[in-house]
This record gives sequence, C-alpha cells and structure tokens, in this order.
Amino acid sequence: MSYLTHLECSYCNNKFESNKLWNLCPFCSKPLLARYDLDSIKQSFSKEEIILSEPNLWRYKELLPVQDSRFVLSLGEGFTPLIKANRLGNAVGFDSLFIKDEGLNPTTSFKARGLSVAVSRAFELGVKEISIPSAGNAAGAMSAYAALAGIKSFVFMPKDVPAAFISECRALGAEVTLIDGLITDCGKEAAKAVKKYNRFDMSTLKEPYRIEGKKTMGYELAEHMNWDLPDVIIYPTGGGTGLIGMWKAFEEMENLGWISSRRPRMVTVQAEGCAPMVKAFEEETEFAEPWQDAKTVADGLRVPAAVGDFLILRVLRESYGTAIAVTDEEMLNASNLIGKTEGLFASPETGATLAAFNKLKQQHWINDSDNVVLFNTGSGHKYSHLWQTN
Repeated sequence: MSYLTHLECSYCNNKFESNKLWNLCPFCSKPLLARYDLDSIKQSFSKEEIILSEPNLWRYKELLPVQDSRFVLSLGEGFTPLIKANRLGNAVGFDSLFIKDEGLNPTTSFKARGLSVAVSRAFELGVKEISIPSAGNAAGAMSAYAALAGIKSFVFMPKDVPAAFISECRALGAEVTLIDGLITDCGKEAAKAVKKYNRFDMSTLKEPYRIEGKKTMGYELAEHMNWDLPDVIIYPTGGGTGLIGMWKAFEEMENLGWISSRRPRMVTVQAEGCAPMVKAFEEETEFAEPWQDAKTVADGLRVPAAVGDFLILRVLRESYGTAIAVTDEEMLNASNLIGKTEGLFASPETGATLAAFNKLKQQHWINDSDNVVLFNTGSGHKYSHLWQTN
C-alpha cells in the first residue's frame, strides 16, 4: 500500500534502508525523512481518486510508510474540517480567516496524526516497547495507539503538567514517570531508560515517521481548498513537526503535479516565555540556542530546545514567512474570542495563533486579501484549569 523507498538524512543527505528501525542519522544525529517513489505514484493514480477514499489520514496511504495494511492502527484520525471562521473574521475585521480544527482528532489533538503513523510503523517493524518524553498530548496519543497494538508504552512527563494529561496516559495503559523539570529533562531521563531497557524512542523528530502523519495536514489543506493553498499558515510551534511536515507535503504534491509551485508564508508562533525559534529567526542563525527558564501556560509551547530547529528555520526562510512571540495573556484572550465566536473550546496554543494573526495584521505583514489558516491544534478541555474561577 506504500511507495516508501528509503530514508534520507535531513542535514547530511545520507540515505538509509527503510525496512529497519532508525532513530536519528548515525552520521550527524539529525532527523531522518521518509522518501517515496513519486514517479510511480504519479502514474498509478490521480488526486481525484483520493476523494473516494476513507475519511481519515490513511486516504493518503501510498504516501505513508506502512507497507502492510494489517499493521495500520487507526482510531479515525485526520480529515478534520477546515472551518471558514466568519464570526471570528467579523470580530477581527478580516474576510478570509480559516481554522483547521485538529481538536476533533482522537485524544483531542493533532498529535494523533503523528503517533498513529509512527506507532503503526513501529508495530510493523516488530517493536514491543515504546517510550516518549512529552508535555501532554503526544503522550496521550502514543498511549492510545500503543494500547491498540498491544505494545507497552512508557511516558516521561513534567510533573507540573495539567492532571488530565497524566490521567489520560494512565487510563490508556501507559507507565508514567513524572519528572521535576521541563520536557528536555524528561527527554534525558527517557533516553536513559531507552538505552537500559532497549525500548524504541518515539521522541519528536528522533524517529522518521511522526512527521509523516503530521504532513497529512498539508495534504488535507490542499484537498479542502480544491488543490490550492492558503496565503498564510499560522502554526503554534514547540517541536515543529507539523510545520516541517506540511512543507514536506507541499513539495511532494508539487512533484506529483497535484499543486502549483505557489506556497503559503509559514508563521511560527511561540510564547514570550519560551521563544527559541523566534530568537534564532530574528538573529538569522541556522540553529536555535536552548531557551533558559522556559515558562508559559501553554504546555505544548514550553519546548526550550527542538531537535528540528534548523528545519523549522529553513521552512520559515524558504516560505518568506516569519516567527513571532505572544504573551500568555494574549493567547488566553484570543482563545476566549475563538470560543465566543466559533463555538470551539480552543487550547492556549490555538489562541496563540490568533494573537499572532492580530499582531501581524497590525504590522501589515498580513494583507486584507490573504487567505489565512489558523491551526486549532487541540481541545481546551485538558487546560480547563486555566478557565476556572473562584
């Protein structure tokens, strides 16, 4: 079902066989990317045939890495709606504002996409135990798909994350270890256990296939918009897998002849209390320095160091995009406005995209004629404590 051919290092371009387990590139320790026989796909079927496929991300199965359909782990992830946000647009004085509602995914976040594909591929390659450091949603998603496969799952999570994230993982059968620190500290502890117990590491961009699930957001955007793309995509960026994945999808679709060479301007939005990508973008560096004393109410944005930092920055520069930081207050106020106008209980990360939109519109970086897509990356339900009053 897949046209996967090999893996390729995103930095040194060395190639590796795809039918064995890999984490980072053994030569330069950078992320590996899946590559496909696009010429054969182009000859085998057309984009119009996709319309008849199942309404989840596996409708793009030829461009996903799982070889045998028996190993596909699906809870109905993907093919989420693209909402024309008319009432929100009226509130902010903008005509063409859209929201891609990822909160409707299983486990209520976009993390279901990446982990559905990554765990399916690990299952196919014989993995018995998987591990992840996570601030919340990724851990819940991994736990769900591991449960579906009968794979043991191990989660390393900051002890101060919202209780709902911890409860979700435990209810789904994961062994949860709480760490006094940030996600980077969780990563260090998870790595020790991976080595000691021979578990497979599912960390962001430290294996090749989470990005393949996330890239389907790019395919869906094109399909929703009649094989065109928006002018601007605003994306809340922690590890940045979705941003990188969508950019990969656009390149694949152009090579397939499904879309033109026109690309959206990609926008990374981060919290002012943790904005390593914004700082690196402004300083025009290739890599981002780790952020010290990271603080924000948006746990998904509390990522002081990203393995794919150079890939995020590459996307921003190739797309003529930008990076911007917003305050916690701005993102929560924006989440409230989304809720009051569109009926979506949006996470603070989602609110960050609207707060960034407001700033970029005021700066005239966004034009009145642009089509702009915001990503609701997850439901606000797991952050309900932020809206509690005495």
